[in-house]
Amino acid sequence: MTARPQASAPALTRLRLGEGRFGWAWHVLPWGIAFGTYFVAGAYLSLGTSALEMILFTLSIDLALGYAGIITFGQAAFFGVGAYAAGLLSIYVTPDPILGLLFGTAVAAALGVVTGMLILHTEGVTLMMLTLAVASMLAAFASQAHGLTGGDDGLQGMQISPLFGIFPFDLWGHTGYLYALGVLLLWFGSAWRIVRSPFGRSLDGIRQSPRRMRAIGTPVWWRLVAVYTLAAAMAGSAGALKAQTNQFVGLDSLDLLISGTALVMLILGGTRRLYGAFVGAAFYVVVQDLAAEFDPFRWMFLIGGLLIAIVLFLDGGLMGLADRARRALARLRGAAP
Repeated sequence: MTARPQASAPALTRLRLGEGRFGWAWHVLPWGIAFGTYFVAGAYLSLGTSALEMILFTLSIDLALGYAGIITFGQAAFFGVGAYAAGLLSIYVTPDPILGLLFGTAVAAALGVVTGMLILHTEGVTLMMLTLAVASMLAAFASQAHGLTGGDDGLQGMQISPLFGIFPFDLWGHTGYLYALGVLLLWFGSAWRIVRSPFGRSLDGIRQSPRRMRAIGTPVWWRLVAVYTLAAAMAGSAGALKAQTNQFVGLDSLDLLISGTALVMLILGGTRRLYGAFVGAAFYVVVQDLAAEFDPFRWMFLIGGLLIAIVLFLDGGLMGLADRARRALARLRGAAP
């Protein structure tokens, strides 16, 4: 007799938000809200674009930290490198946004390969400190390389041509929002396929016990380098999007604070869920904007209080609420005559 999966089953079995006839609705809902926001956000459309970019960045951390167990606090290195690469390409080579996005993604991925091969033979606190060191070194370089990055003044003079030669990036952010949403959808679909593939299942095994995975012949180090590179490319895309939609790159793109903020977003939403990055980042951006408008000096108290409350009372972050809603609906359907 086959045992039913328990609540503590691996994350890969918890990817389904819904089951049965209407299970697909749980997957359509967040994307429907994101697309619908385009028509109702009005003056807040640029805030929505920032939220989409942070969702993509947070998703990259979830892929590395949540699924593969790579303790990285320096993901800002790839975000910033992607932003600067896209910005420099637009100034000196071509203002085409697609080429800039691909270039920023490729440069961040190359950095992920090099740094991953250097640091992923370590683990634990040592690995965490090495990721911080990589990000800190790049931030220090960017602040000193005034001729290349603009230093404290930032990278200025960016010009982004219309998307596909048709849709210009206007001041209201209409093109930027849909552009960011399309890139996020592509990356999210790729991440979804990856974590459900045999490669993704091996990552879950590596996260739980690298020693056992080595014992059965899994090339643990190479797979960690591969997923670290993939997460770096994803973060680079987020940085490139940020640079193109703002048409400016500052040193804050390489700030360790942006990595910390994305980690808070991931914890709020729930790790190893993919949609946790979606929910957590969107929730954080909206609450931050509302709280900062209400009290510009003490809004962090609200964010901190929410984080503590969610960690203490919601197993699995905000996505835990979705699980509870799904189970409640299942019980109601089962009780219906």
